[in-house]
Amino acid sequence: MGSAEAGIPIHSIKISSVVPATVTGETAVHELTNMDLAMKLHYLRTVYFFKSEAIEGLNITAFKKPMFNWLDTYCSVAGRIRRSQSGRPFVKCNDSGVRIFEAQCTKTLDEWLEMKDDSSIHKHLVSNKILGPELHFSPLALLQLTWFKCGGMSLGFSWSHVIGDAFTAVKFINMWGQLMAGNPLPQSIQLPRTKVEKPTNVPSATSNPLSVKQVEPVGDTWLTANNSKMESFSFHISNTQLKHLQSKINSQIAPFEAISALIWQCLAQFGGEREPKLVTVCRKGPHAKSNEILSNKQVIITIKADFSIAKAKLSELAALIAKGATDESKEIEEMMEREDGLSDLIIYGANLTFVNLEEVEFYGLELKGQKPIFVNFSMEGVGDEGVVLVLPAPESGKGDNGGRIVTVILPENQVLQLKNELKRELLSS
Repeated sequence: MGSAEAGIPIHSIKISSVVPATVTGETAVHELTNMDLAMKLHYLRTVYFFKSEAIEGLNITAFKKPMFNWLDTYCSVAGRIRRSQSGRPFVKCNDSGVRIFEAQCTKTLDEWLEMKDDSSIHKHLVSNKILGPELHFSPLALLQLTWFKCGGMSLGFSWSHVIGDAFTAVKFINMWGQLMAGNPLPQSIQLPRTKVEKPTNVPSATSNPLSVKQVEPVGDTWLTANNSKMESFSFHISNTQLKHLQSKINSQIAPFEAISALIWQCLAQFGGEREPKLVTVCRKGPHAKSNEILSNKQVIITIKADFSIAKAKLSELAALIAKGATDESKEIEEMMEREDGLSDLIIYGANLTFVNLEEVEFYGLELKGQKPIFVNFSMEGVGDEGVVLVLPAPESGKGDNGGRIVTVILPENQVLQLKNELKRELLSS
């Protein structure tokens, strides 16, 4: 949560909560799937930036008004974590609500976006709260509205991964924007998940999936400590730079594979004997059913190379990312089932992890018909091997898609080296 300390120009912070418009009921629960529980130590942080025209005439009451019906539709998000007699977590839909922060900023929107080290500075515009140590009282979602001196605003959206992946989280926040615009609610209210389909005849495993790391038990404080100090940075790959990169590799290679191959090799250049030959790739899963709102359905893939990454051709790495993959999603679910959902795992950063967010509708949130001018997306709870997030860039207005925004979270001793490698390989092109 931002503050005026250490030169950060955030002040006048107010805190409140919003609850569903109608009572859900004392007995309503939302059961968490095995994949939900495998993701419980991860958090998604998104910051949307809007010009003054998008919020002109709107105040905090106008922003909160549609939230009551919004949480009627998504009543599980307004609940709190509880444990069954066996210790397995679930969500009690007790209408405790989402937490709202309001803050003021002494800088203009343009001044803020021009500040250096954007990824680290943006964290002051979104809540950094985690679940626990008092799980009974920890909100699953939090919003921070920050007004800039110029009249612009940022919306910081903090989401607990245990209730859904990035596609789910963005679908949730985009619905609020639709209600702000006066659009009707969905025809059917999305009821909590009251039953979880469990795998049958789960075999005894001789080893855990390669894409996960089992950590020391965290109890009711759902975050694990890193061995290294982690640092993040973001950069924009323009459409022109992206086409140039693809042409160097293979014009048929998709943007995500091309970017991932480049960063994989850049990190291997200074990895020495520890060059990352095992990586994890997370992609969009089956999100076709509109009634399955809260879900972790991303596909989790491991890729293992038996050759030097640093000396390989980029085309080889890109092809390996595109085709040479083992889907471990089912194995992760089976592992959690054997432990009745009680294992404490990390997935992002267990290995070097590449996350394909190109299809997430980050720019689908509109206020007064206007899209955000920029969206910053990051994660908390990333393991020591780091994560690379590839998401869409805002449209350039010149008839192209604006390229890609890439956010990298790595141990701080690798960040400067990676920046230098990227500058040599891509950013100067």
